[in-house]
Amino acid sequence: MLRAKTYQDAKMASHTNAELNWWIFMRISGVLLVFLVLGHVYMTFIQVSESDATFDAVVNKLAQPAWKFYDFLILLLATLHGVNGARYSIEDYIRSRPNRFWVKGVFYTVVASIFTLGTIGLFTYHA
Repeated sequence: MLRAKTYQDAKMASHTNAELNWWIFMRISGVLLVFLVLGHVYMTFIQVSESDATFDAVVNKLAQPAWKFYDFLILLLATLHGVNGARYSIEDYIRSRPNRFWVKGVFYTVVASIFTLGTIGLFTYHA
């Protein structure tokens, strides 16, 4: 895990390119997620009046491929960002290799199941 604050520090501290790539991903995805989620909240709760926020309105919105892509992008980035952050915590706090292996295995299985259900829910319903 890298604790660097600048790209040069991260490049010098990383043992593998994968760690450096995850370090870069966390910064980019964090910024993207802020704007994507704020846009989602604005378009879902502020732009639409309370009386117009119905199940049918959501279904009609999700019938458009652009909205499905937008919501899937939030789902994908939030999942990857959260899983990588949790991986850092697991590596920091679970010292035993066998225990870390099992915790990560169970964690990744649960996350993959939730991500799969979210993707199925997003793409299977047709208006």
